[in-house]
Amino acid sequence: MIIFPAIDIRGGRCVRLTEGRFDKETVFADNPVDIVERWTKAGAEYLHVVDLDGALAGASRNLDAIQNILAHANIPVQVGGGIRTLKNMEQLLSLGVTRVILGSVAVKNPALVKEACAKFPGQIVVGIDAKDGEAAVEGWGVRGGMQALELAKKMSQVGVEHIVFTDIARDGNLSGVNVEATAQMAMSSGVKIIASGGVSSLEDIAKLKKYEDLGIEGCIIGKAIYTGAVDLAEALAVAKEK
Repeated sequence: MIIFPAIDIRGGRCVRLTEGRFDKETVFADNPVDIVERWTKAGAEYLHVVDLDGALAGASRNLDAIQNILAHANIPVQVGGGIRTLKNMEQLLSLGVTRVILGSVAVKNPALVKEACAKFPGQIVVGIDAKDGEAAVEGWGVRGGMQALELAKKMSQVGVEHIVFTDIARDGNLSGVNVEATAQMAMSSGVKIIASGGVSSLEDIAKLKKYEDLGIEGCIIGKAIYTGAVDLAEALAVAKEK
């Protein structure tokens, strides 16, 4: 199972939000490269980067910071945040991003997602952010009018191979990952799922790993590794256990 350390960028800095709220921000580094070096030194094999300004603007806004991350990472990097056009996807992939993550556009324009999957096979990830089972859009600020499971199935039908599933209510709260909902999405959609939101302990990782064979590809860890609640090297070890 893959552990994805999260690097959220706002105004060029590495920050963490609680429940996706921009008024609940904590700055962890003025230069995200410092965090990249910290996580790669601990053994990270894949990074999860979110352009928070991009999520609000509907287009990438922290390209300089993303380029710096790519220059220092030497491991695969997936990037999300406001990516809503083929041009923006191509721009990021040409910089060296391994996979791009689409959010709101998956709800609003599934035809574009289908086109993107055909043009960039294996490099398109859809982020499904849910609250009370319903997908949310526009940086989590608006309900999308569709059940998360329904959206996952729809994405499977248009060629999506990976989904990042976030339980908004748990994100940044260290309240434990929603294992049941994540496993249900993996089994019902047939798509590889990356769990996100609420990972607070090594036990959370061990619980998710039980469903690895059913389609849980990995999990994103944010606040827990920044606060020290979870040691990244230990998390990576648990994820690799047979």
